[in-house]
This record gives sequence, structure tokens and C-alpha cells, in this order.
Amino acid sequence: MKRSTSRILTTHAGSLIRPESVALFDRARQQGPVDEKAYDEALQLAVNDVVRKQAETGIDVVDDGEFSKSSWGTYINSRVTGFQHDPERDMAINYTGQDSERFAEYFDAETGGQARRRWRGADVCVEPIVYVDNHSIHRDIANLSAAAAWNRVEDAFLPVVAPASAAFNGVNDYYETEEEYVYALADALRNEYVAISESGLVLQVDDAVLANAYDDLMAKSPDTYRKWAELRIEALNHALRGIPEDRIRYHLCYGSWHAPHVSDAPLEDIVDLILRVNAGAYSVEAANVRHEHEWRVWENVKLPDGKILIPGVVTHHTISVEHPRLVADRIIRYANIVGRENVIAGTDCGFQQGARIERVHPQIMWAKLAALVEGARIASKELWP
Repeated sequence: MKRSTSRILTTHAGSLIRPESVALFDRARQQGPVDEKAYDEALQLAVNDVVRKQAETGIDVVDDGEFSKSSWGTYINSRVTGFQHDPERDMAINYTGQDSERFAEYFDAETGGQARRRWRGADVCVEPIVYVDNHSIHRDIANLSAAAAWNRVEDAFLPVVAPASAAFNGVNDYYETEEEYVYALADALRNEYVAISESGLVLQVDDAVLANAYDDLMAKSPDTYRKWAELRIEALNHALRGIPEDRIRYHLCYGSWHAPHVSDAPLEDIVDLILRVNAGAYSVEAANVRHEHEWRVWENVKLPDGKILIPGVVTHHTISVEHPRLVADRIIRYANIVGRENVIAGTDCGFQQGARIERVHPQIMWAKLAALVEGARIASKELWP
């Protein structure tokens, strides 16, 4: 993947707000089957348009906006066999942590208590997990590759989910051990990892649940969380085997929902897990009020030689558009610690998590990405005087 050799490059976490041409199919799909040929045609046009907009805004490393995914994580459930949904079954992990109990009055007022019950409704694994939908991943690859070529974009990435975050509402009733279950997910996901790598696109692996499970599992014991996480990092590396590290980005975040987030995992507690992933670049939240201070972690933890850090320097957590000077200051802070050539400026997380969840208005999203680009320009001028 490209590096910041003469200026700070820009990218983002992946999910962008869908246009109405795609959203109408997402809504219709909730009621029943849709015209899949018409959907694929609309998706192709939408991906080309969003790549064009990213390029015009000045984003260097673009993606397809994740327009084809029903959810950033559970989309994989429709591409594999093995799962049946049970609305009355509890999820294995309360991936939202304990914020919903700590701030029960807030959650009740904002959601009528629904957010406090998000742990219920599981996809239950009842038979072997086998990857069966080759059409979707190859369609996504073709759409992004064609759009990048048409818009003369040199570097593009395609996000897909990690084993820890795949089927994050899943429960295993089929495999005898948790290890067998996790590795079965990893083997299924490897189909997407290899396909993206062989296409020439950069592979991004999204892994919010590795951090989100922290609060729930740490309440049991630190050892419970570490064992849970280490198994899933090992399974991810198993799925990535043979793929060049310099073609892999690993994105870890803390969930995009607008909430207090006091239960977020401290970066210093999980940074060793992040760096165990066999990837060439690591994308982390660094712009929101719960994590901006964590630049200090990199003063004590050395970024391995040859690796790239993609700190979020604008965030989806607020509708206020970051001032470019602030963005530049954040970039320069990281460049001074890990080296300017080892930094690509990014966003904390995606702007739309799933087909119907927009974190900001589209106009604000594009203004934030423009501020990201302008901040990188200011930082580059100061870092390469």
C-alpha cells in the first residue's frame, strides 16, 4: 500500500452514507425479495459515484463506501451457511458493554429501553459454516476496481469483517468447542480475504467487537477477556496466512453508537493484541473525546518497523466539523512520535453502520472528509518544509 513519502496521505474507515438509489433497495429488502439485477446495476453506479466524490474531495485511498453490506459485521451471515436467527435467544456477549446499565435513564429516554435490550436476538450456528456466496464479494471487487480505474485512483481498499466481529450476535450450538467455531468462521472469511488480495485491492479487516467485548468479559475476569481475544487474533492470522502484510489494513474501533462510551477498552490494554495481527497498517480511533489522549500510548509502545498507523483525526461522534488546524495538529503529533512516513490520516469509524444507521448527515460527512484533506495539506507543509 502507498506510504506518506512526500506528504501525509488521507483515507477513512470505510462505511459512507448510502445514496437513495441504494437505500431504497435496502428498505425494500426488509419486506421481501428485490430485483437483484436492478440492484446490482444501481450499486455499480453508486460505487462509481462515491469513488468519484472521494477523489474530488482529495481522499487518497478510497473504498466503495460498503454500500452492499446490510451491516458492517453481520453481512457475512447471508454469505455463509450455518446460522438461523432466534429473536428470543441471548447473544453470547453483550457487545455494547455495561454503558446501557450505567446510564439506564439516558438509554430509556433515548430509545425507550431498546438499546438496553440489544443483547437479545441471536444468530444461532446450527450446522457447518461454509462460504457459499461468491457473487457478492466478486461483484464488490469488480465495482470498486472499475470505479478506481475510471476515476484514476491509484490505491483503493475493500473492508470485510474479522472473525471476532463476524456474526457478533452469534451463538454456537453446532461445534463442539469454541475454537472449532471461531476457526470455522475464519476459514469462511478467508475466501473474501484471498479474493480481495488477489484482485490487487488493499484488504481491510474490521474488528470492532474485539474492543467492544472488553467491558462485558473483563467483568468476569481479565483472563476471560484475554483468552477470548487471543483465540480470535490467532484465528484471524490463520485466515490471513500467505497474504502479504503490506496489502492488509486492520481497523479496530469501539462501536459507532452515540453513547457515553465510558466502558471502552483503553488502548494501552489492547495495543499488544492489535500489533499481533499480521497487517501492514493499523487503523484506530484517535479523534473523539474518549480516545484522543491515547496518542500517548505510542510514546511507550513502538510501532513495529515498516508498519503504518492510521489514526482517526476526524470523528463520526459529533456533527461539529473539525477545524483543519486541529486536524493538522493531530496529524503532526502522531508524525512526531512514529515518523511522518508511517502515518496516514484517517477517520475514527464509518459514517453509516448498516443499511439504516446514519451517524451524521451526508453534507456533514463530506465536510469532515474535506477538513481531513485540508488538515493533511497543512500538516504536510509543516512536516516537509
